[in-house]
Amino acid sequence: MATAIQENGMKPLTNKSLNHVKDVNNLDKTNTCTEEQDNRLFDGQLQSYVDHAEEPHEEPPELDIVINNVVCSFSVRCHLNLREIALNGSNVEYRRENGMITMKLRRPYTTASIWSSGKVTCTGATSEVQAKIAARRFARSLQKLGFKVRFNNYRVVNVLGTCCMPFAIKITSFSIYHKENADYEPELHPGVTYKLKEPKATLKIFSTGSVTVTAPNVAAVQAAIEHIYPLVYEFRKERTPEDELALTTKKRKLGLNKRNRDEFLEDEPDLSNESMISDAEDVLDEAESDGSWD
Repeated sequence: MATAIQENGMKPLTNKSLNHVKDVNNLDKTNTCTEEQDNRLFDGQLQSYVDHAEEPHEEPPELDIVINNVVCSFSVRCHLNLREIALNGSNVEYRRENGMITMKLRRPYTTASIWSSGKVTCTGATSEVQAKIAARRFARSLQKLGFKVRFNNYRVVNVLGTCCMPFAIKITSFSIYHKENADYEPELHPGVTYKLKEPKATLKIFSTGSVTVTAPNVAAVQAAIEHIYPLVYEFRKERTPEDELALTTKKRKLGLNKRNRDEFLEDEPDLSNESMISDAEDVLDEAESDGSWD
């Protein structure tokens, strides 16, 4: 999980009413308002989205960015016999119609797509460190099957992150004002698609305040959130009960999926002795084929 602390000190959204009665005994006088109060109320209601008066800097909010998926790819620089991998490998599935094999790991919980050309794509990791560990474990598994594997051309291809703003967003007004970079087609997708050139990222902005970011790396995801926060803040609004229900349902689903995944990992049998033997074999393999690994 990556935590992004916003550098833009913005005034938080308040739920205070415009008319506040301090003295309950003088309720009759609340209906009479002076011209000065009328002007102040009128100016407050017509506050522009763009031309904001300077507001006092308060403590910036802290937003949690959840990394859901890290996609990486690498090459083993040798031809792979998919039929042999399907027959002798573990946790594999041969997809003949796609011309590839899928191999799964439990820790880290990832899935690799393997082609006969030697290209491997790994998905499912929740950090760049986990993605690198999973990629090397997939390569080691292929090496133990007898292939002359060389871990090469590793790179992180794509990172998917989500973030929830502390307010709802007027996405229609936002898409109209930022029409150069924003695309909103409510008949096709319920969110606004906002594309950034620097950092290179694509954001999906929803009216509930949820933001989904797709970027080349984790740092770009955090930079995209820091860039979009002051823009969507100008179009903030209070959440409706429907928005609260949608967010609660989404969080419940995410929590259920995480709990099921944790239970699946806890069911793994105790293979401490086998893991020690496997580690010893890895040391021997590294000594024998040290020149084949970068």
